[in-house]
Amino acid sequence: MSHGRLGKEKLGNSDMGKRGQSGFSLIELLLVCVVIGIVATIAIPYFRKAIHASENRGMRTTLKSVASTQLSFATTNSRYARLSEVNNLMGGSVGTQSGTDVIRGQFTVSMVPAAPTDAELRDGYTINATRNVPGEGLYVYELTEAGRVRQVLPACTGECD
Repeated sequence: MSHGRLGKEKLGNSDMGKRGQSGFSLIELLLVCVVIGIVATIAIPYFRKAIHASENRGMRTTLKSVASTQLSFATTNSRYARLSEVNNLMGGSVGTQSGTDVIRGQFTVSMVPAAPTDAELRDGYTINATRNVPGEGLYVYELTEAGRVRQVLPACTGECD
């Protein structure tokens, strides 16, 4: 009889072991998924906004470098450089040449007029960097021979420079 009793104890212990195992219930897993979804819903727009703000700052910095390169070019050539010339002088760091424009990320950098003459470049230059992302708006930065980068669009109401 003691043998039968021992068998029952083993069976009972084995049942307890299965019930005592740790793990997650379906409800707990669903709650975790819901919380992750809520956090992602809140965080993703802020993340995108931070990426675009970083791209805007990067373009402003690039335009300031272009201004320095233009000043150096004008000193030795008695005129300002075309966009392709500036991009070549800067080792392609403005972006990828595409006709008379340069593409950098979501920005298109272009001169006004697109193909200025040497005479026009003796007087000055205007370079625009435009980013138009659907649902996020149009951004335009302007650089002139004065060397100042100005935010044209959206209209700047605070400190944009």
